[in-house]
Amino acid sequence: MAFLESMNISASALTATRLRMDVVSENIANSSVTRTADGGPYRRKYVVYQTIERERDAFRSALGQARGRYGGKADAAVGGVRVVAIGEDQSEFKLQYDPSHPDAGEDGYVRMPNVDVVQEMVDMMSAYRAYEANVTAVNAFKDMAVKTLEIGK
Repeated sequence: MAFLESMNISASALTATRLRMDVVSENIANSSVTRTADGGPYRRKYVVYQTIERERDAFRSALGQARGRYGGKADAAVGGVRVVAIGEDQSEFKLQYDPSHPDAGEDGYVRMPNVDVVQEMVDMMSAYRAYEANVTAVNAFKDMAVKTLEIGK
């Protein structure tokens, strides 16, 4: 795997994880919104990731195809991650009894967003750790590049 490809993998993960943290932040910020522009309470959002496949070098793929190793297909490898969608959680809304609330139904219950703040905080910590791990990987790549340049002196 080439040095710059490794950097691209970590960079794509940093971008995707940053978007995940933004979505979690939006969920927490809207955890008590009972009326949206679409009507009804806010729906929790989540991020859908997909791996990015890249083709390996042409010589290796040609050799593998000639030997029948890959069944005639190009040799593909994971080359990072990308966000393909931001979905909406279709689980049921929470009901809270508050007859004085302007959005309360005739029975006095208010439909609250399907956001669990504790779950969102766990998701945020997980995303933060993933972001931190990728920053560490980028810094390690950078340190290796500096050491490589020092060898050439």
